[in-house]
Formats: sequence, C-alpha cells, structure tokens
Amino acid sequence: MRDYLIVGSGLFGAVFAYQAKRQGKQCLVIEKRPHLGGNVYCEKIEGINVHKYGAYIFHTNNNEVWDFVNSLVPFNRYTNSPIANYHGKFYNLPFNMNTFYQIWGVTTPEAAKAKIEEQKAEAVAKMKADGASEPRNLEEQGLWFGGEGHL
Repeated sequence: MRDYLIVGSGLFGAVFAYQAKRQGKQCLVIEKRPHLGGNVYCEKIEGINVHKYGAYIFHTNNNEVWDFVNSLVPFNRYTNSPIANYHGKFYNLPFNMNTFYQIWGVTTPEAAKAKIEEQKAEAVAKMKADGASEPRNLEEQGLWFGGEGHL
C-alpha cells in the first residue's frame, strides 16, 4: 500500500516524493518519459550538459532553497547578463546606469531621466512634423507610451 501516487518526476514531483520518503511515506512515481527530471532534464553529450527540452534556469535568492536543491543535484549558478549590439557597440540590457553612461556619459539617475525625456520630446516632435497622429511602428509606440501619452 502506498501513501502517494505522484504523476510526473519534474521538480515538484521529484521533490515531493523525496520529502515524503524522508517522512516515512511510500510513494509511487509515474513518469511517461524514459528519464527523471521533467523539463529540467539534461543529457551529457561530449562532456557538455545539453538541455533536452530547452534552457531551464532555476532562480532563487533564498539560500535555504538553493542549498536544498543543490543537496539533491548540483545546479550551475547562472547570472543572466544580456547585451545588445547597436552599430557595432555593445550595451548592457536591461537598461541600467552603466548602459546610460555608455550611451550618453551620464552618471546620475536624474541626468539619465532628463536625457530620456529630451530624446522622447525630439522623437514626438519629429513624428508630429511627419504628420503622424498616432504611432506608426513599435519604436514610436514605445516613445508614445513612454510618458508623452499622445502625439
């Protein structure tokens, strides 16, 4: 006789079964795939962990949770730090003060906000001069909703 029937051995199913077993419960885990781990499953191919179902990033700032999941299986620490290539120069994304310094040389949030407002006003003035009464593309839409609110 089993205490729990667990369908799926992804993160939730596997952790639930593990915790229940630690409390003396009997579990039956049913998994349709030929491996454990659900969508987090990796295959080692030529020494490289390859995400079979697409990249999966586990984020937490809770040290207790991080230590727990790493006690079960080692997770790689990953910091997402995308960049954009604009006219051959690389910029940090999402935008931050380093990005604004790279683009405009500003060093304070107030200076960055002023520069953004200046560029929005120039863009909206250009759209009006071109006869636009509403955004014509995604860039103009972003400027329009970025604080101007109307053309």
